[in-house]
Amino acid sequence: MRKPIQLAGLFMILQGVSGVIDHLFVQPFFGVVLNFFNRVVIPRVAFLTGHEIFANLILAALGVVVVVAAERAGS
Repeated sequence: MRKPIQLAGLFMILQGVSGVIDHLFVQPFFGVVLNFFNRVVIPRVAFLTGHEIFANLILAALGVVVVVAAERAGS
C-alpha cells in the first residue's frame, strides 16, 4: 500500500511544479495531465484564484509530505 501512496505524492509534486512552470512560462510536456490542478481546480475555488503560484507550490509541498509520510509509515 505504500507504493501507490508514494506515487500519488510524486504526482502531486509533479503537478505543483508543472503548474508553477505553466503559470510563469509555458509547459511543453504533458500539459493536459500535469496541469489539471492549475486549470480545473484553481478556477473553481474562489480563494485560490489570484494565488495560483502559491497554490501550486503548496500542492508540491503537500506531495513531499505525502511521500515522506508514506516512507516512514512503511518502515
